[in-house]
Amino acid sequence: MQTVTPSQTCRHTTIRIDTEHPTQFIDLTSDLEGFVAASAIQSGLLNVQSLHTTAAIVVNEHDPLLLTDFAALLERLAPVDAVYRHDNITLRTANCALSEPPNGHSHCRSVLLGPTAALNVVDGELQLGRWQRVFLVELDGPRTRDVSLLLLGASR
Repeated sequence: MQTVTPSQTCRHTTIRIDTEHPTQFIDLTSDLEGFVAASAIQSGLLNVQSLHTTAAIVVNEHDPLLLTDFAALLERLAPVDAVYRHDNITLRTANCALSEPPNGHSHCRSVLLGPTAALNVVDGELQLGRWQRVFLVELDGPRTRDVSLLLLGASR
C-alpha cells in the first residue's frame, strides 16, 4: 500500500486596488477564495496584509448599514478635523515629504484596525463564518493600494 505524503508549499501574490473614497470598505473575499482555490493547498494559513500605514485589513459582515456605522465610529474616534502633530510638517523629523497631505487621522484609524488578518484554509477552502467577509479598509483615499497574500500549507 502506497501512502501519499502531503507536500508543504507556499504561494504569494499581490492584489492592487484603486480606491475611490476617503474611507472605503473593499470586499476582498472573492479574490482570496480564488487565490486559495488556484493554489491546490488543502490545509494551511492565508495571511492578508495591507502594505500601507493608512489602510487596514478587517474581517466582518458585509452589510451596508454596518459599514456606514464603522465609518462613523472611526470618525468619532479619530476625527479628520482634530489636531495631529503628524500633520505639522515643521515639527516632523522622520518620513516627511513636503507634498504629503495632512493624514494623521488616517494613521490613528489604521492603528485601531490593524494591517493583517490570518485565515485558516481547510479542505482547500477559506474558513469564514456565515456572515464573515474580508475587507481592505481605505482610510486615506482615494489611492492605489497593494495587499500582499501569503498562503502556507500542505497540498496533495
